[in-house]
Amino acid sequence: MSAPRFVQIHTLASYPAVLLNRDDAGLAKRLPYGGVSRIRVSSQCLKRHWRMAEDEWSLKAVGVPMAVRSREVVEREIVPALDGAAPELVAAVKAALVKKLFGDKGTEIKNRQALLLGRPEIDYLTKLAREAVAAGSVKEAEATIEARTGKAEGKKNLAAMLAVAGSLAAGLESALFGRMVTSDPEANTDAAIHVAHAFTVHAEESESDYFTVVDDLRRLDEGEAGTAGIFETELTSGLFYGYVVVDVPALVDNLGGDRVLAGRVVEHLLHLIATVSPGAKKGGTAPYAYAELMLVETGRRQPRSLASAFRNPIPLKSADLFPKALAAIAAQLGEFDGAYGGHEARTALCTIAVDLPGVTARRSLDDVAARTAAAVRGEAA
Repeated sequence: MSAPRFVQIHTLASYPAVLLNRDDAGLAKRLPYGGVSRIRVSSQCLKRHWRMAEDEWSLKAVGVPMAVRSREVVEREIVPALDGAAPELVAAVKAALVKKLFGDKGTEIKNRQALLLGRPEIDYLTKLAREAVAAGSVKEAEATIEARTGKAEGKKNLAAMLAVAGSLAAGLESALFGRMVTSDPEANTDAAIHVAHAFTVHAEESESDYFTVVDDLRRLDEGEAGTAGIFETELTSGLFYGYVVVDVPALVDNLGGDRVLAGRVVEHLLHLIATVSPGAKKGGTAPYAYAELMLVETGRRQPRSLASAFRNPIPLKSADLFPKALAAIAAQLGEFDGAYGGHEARTALCTIAVDLPGVTARRSLDDVAARTAAAVRGEAA
């Protein structure tokens, strides 16, 4: 069995009274689609929650070093390892590394790009910093760093370090979601996993939540006002459509050609997509939900979203909102199959009985994830 070129993952998940993803004004992010405003969850928000998840299916459990995204990696990860070295040498090494990583304008932290560095890269830089301070002089320390991180012409270049730090030096996140280094294009990695912004299949539902904070030490029985603050926030509810695409050849390539590892990554990712919830205000809204539908398609054709199934928003007054959403997806699949042919293999998890084109049986999450991983490895499910 040949491995698919693409894995497409479609989900439906329901959230009541939440604030999943905020904009710069503290309100829920929105998206206009089909003539109405929808509540939206950005792809950046989704990916961060999948990256940071801590459970048996976390990305950390895959067995590949992770990465750190920060503007202060030199100050917080590398400089502490130089404790005991001469202050002038530490300062010189710090300045040299900052310039290499963040460019000439990176002297001030506020001017830096939040750089994604893999743990092997950070370990390599830390070892290099120790060797530099051991060189004995500021000039020799700077020369040590230049010799190990620059090209012959002295240009800053993370790619030169990648060759020394080894395979997957940039960390698992870079292999999955890509990395862009504006100061060093040669260190960029193309994303193998493409994540769409999730949006509600219906028009937005929101309300302004007015609440107060009560001061426990106020003497209410003596007429003192108990309110210590009056606040307002936005809460939303919705059934969200999510869409993720895995470019299998790109993923295998980013993982050093290891197709078995790629299958394991996809298996973990499917569990995370189905069970890990994004959400601000967790303490006040408990925004936890599992996907009620996960439809996985594997094939070799260019992917296509099923978002057009919801171009006409499902009426909010529908008592059977979720079944109507399933029917819309089934209809859209049927239309695509009729126009282009049904060439993708499909498996699905669904919490209710559903008839989807090309899906012969409802399966558990474990089964869907295992079958998809086998397909990525090029094995029969």
